[in-house]
Amino acid sequence: MTSSKEYVSYVLDQLSEAGEVSYRAMMGEYVIYYRDKVVGGIYDDRFLVKPVEAAKALLPHADYQIPYEGAKEMLLVDSIENRALMAELLRAMYPELPAPKKKKPRAK
Repeated sequence: MTSSKEYVSYVLDQLSEAGEVSYRAMMGEYVIYYRDKVVGGIYDDRFLVKPVEAAKALLPHADYQIPYEGAKEMLLVDSIENRALMAELLRAMYPELPAPKKKKPRAK
């Protein structure tokens, strides 16, 4: 199953208070970036984030779910309607997220 464009638009709108949120479509699902770092994604109309300490602290009752077969567990965000919490979540997670990988130059 793939995520609906309506749900993706809704999540992006709810995250907009944090600023600098972007996404990339990948195989019918969506990877979510905050200031160029991967924070999570949208999988089967579920917004999941990486289980870094800040996310676990702000979402203490969140369920762990697998985004797709073979992937590591992530936290299910079920309070997406709380825009202030979503902005706080992304800002708190940012320092704990790995830096973006450097892109390798294309072979000529």
